[in-house]
Amino acid sequence: QVQLVESGGGLVQAGGSLRLSCAASGRTFSSYAMAWFRQAPGKEREFVTSIDRSGSSTYYANSVKGRFTISRDNAKNTVYLRMNSLNLEDTAVYYCAAGPFSGTIAGHYVYWGQGTQVTVSS
Repeated sequence: QVQLVESGGGLVQAGGSLRLSCAASGRTFSSYAMAWFRQAPGKEREFVTSIDRSGSSTYYANSVKGRFTISRDNAKNTVYLRMNSLNLEDTAVYYCAAGPFSGTIAGHYVYWGQGTQVTVSS
């Protein structure tokens, strides 16, 4: 069992930056690939980015490529999402997820956090 707790969300102006964190419980964090998904009001949950177990391989949705960076610290059981150049379309609840393999499909992830709200204002 893995519990995930996101933090770092908030209100930011367009063009600004935020860093989200996702802290995982348990001693098996390094056994899981991690990902960030987001869900805007009235929209389906969508893939944002993923990182493999070691942190050596990452993948990004086209909409965030070049602006967002995922990283992990296995010693701290934490995955991060650095978000730069935020725009109004980035407004959503952001969820971190853990699963056996990295990928873009939400159903492949077993554990989910409760989400953290990111609101970008003009």
